Amino acid sequence: MAHFVTLIRYTQQGIAKIKESPARLDAAKKAAEKAGGKIHAWYLTMGRYDAVLISEFPNDEAGAKFTTHWLWLGF
Repeated sequence: MAHFVTLIRYTQQGIAKIKESPARLDAAKKAAEKAGGKIHAWYLTMGRYDAVLISEFPNDEAGAKFTTHWLWLGF
């Protein structure tokens, strides 16, 4: 399975809903499992990016589809 490192910057929408982040992360973990993948880690960072997501999916297509969908929601 392919591993992915995703660098994340919160959108204004994501910043406004920052208190919902734990519930959103739980939903993302369930969605990743449904897509045949797994979220291994989520780290908040300082500097240019706000977070780093470490995940694993069966192939590049599944990983890209999952990542695009969740980031489009304004994570």
